[in-house]
Amino acid sequence: MSAALLIDILLWGSVLGVGLIAFRRGPAVFKASLREGSMDFINIVPRIALGVIGSGYIAAIIPQEVITGWLGPDSGWLGVASAVVAGAATPGGPVIGFSIGTVALKSGGGVPQVVAYVVAWALFAFQRVILWEIPFMPARFVWFRCAVSVPFPFVAAAIAMVIGRP
Repeated sequence: MSAALLIDILLWGSVLGVGLIAFRRGPAVFKASLREGSMDFINIVPRIALGVIGSGYIAAIIPQEVITGWLGPDSGWLGVASAVVAGAATPGGPVIGFSIGTVALKSGGGVPQVVAYVVAWALFAFQRVILWEIPFMPARFVWFRCAVSVPFPFVAAAIAMVIGRP
């Protein structure tokens, strides 16, 4: 059994399980959950399409030499540090962050560098910290969380280097 099939089974199984829970709670809950789930699906599909198309444009704009020079497998720890800075500076949600990571990987980026980029994006996306975290949490706590999280992209890149394959 392939990993993709296993992931599909797990995802659809969880959808079925949550659907059964909603069904057992009553018809009103089930209908409301179907309505909300459908609206969430309708709202996310254009974002995914835009992210995939946008990452294609980004791949076309950024020359492959730049990606291999800064994030290539031979760029070492300087490439990892560059990827961490780029990940923190990348605006947008997961559709954008993961799409750009995929484009970098397909354009000659090294696995450790792309792993560091994605982990840094997930931890430090600057616009998310400014627009979402600081307004809802004390700024001191947010900056402390960011400071404590600094080693994680480097640790993830080191693990990718030790493993030595995607």
